[in-house]
Amino acid sequence: LPEPSLYTVKAVLILDNDGDRLFAKYYDDTYPTVKEQKAFEKNIFNKTHRTDSEIALLEGLTVVYKSSIDLYFYVIGSSYENELMLMAVLNCLFDSLSQMLRKNVEKRALLENMEGLFLAVDEIVDGGVILESDPQQVVHRVAVRVSECHPPARSEPLEPCSLSQ
Repeated sequence: LPEPSLYTVKAVLILDNDGDRLFAKYYDDTYPTVKEQKAFEKNIFNKTHRTDSEIALLEGLTVVYKSSIDLYFYVIGSSYENELMLMAVLNCLFDSLSQMLRKNVEKRALLENMEGLFLAVDEIVDGGVILESDPQQVVHRVAVRVSECHPPARSEPLEPCSLSQ
């Protein structure tokens, strides 16, 4: 058994009901090329989209997942990773998006709010390290970051806002 590590999450994925990528963030080089990533995503989708379970072992990785209307959410860790930790990340992401999208967690609403999705994932996981598992905190921090980038209208021109602020 390897040494315990803070680097628990290998990837966060959101696929549509055809198995196509809407969002993917890989935190290590298990799948270094986009071609390998997409092949893995197709494999994972084919193995999970017809089942009601929440966890799978696939290609030596632990995969926790959940679906909502026309979306499939995945959090991937190594084979020895604690499933409860990965599930906490998955639930935090799903519950955060549910609040941000006013319980309308479906493809169109998500595509219209990609900025919030990127910010939420960055608040939950950074470089594979779990930072937050409380959806209330994530939603609050995302709201603060969005309001910093899009302040109320003023008469003087604003500098462009980047996600790095």
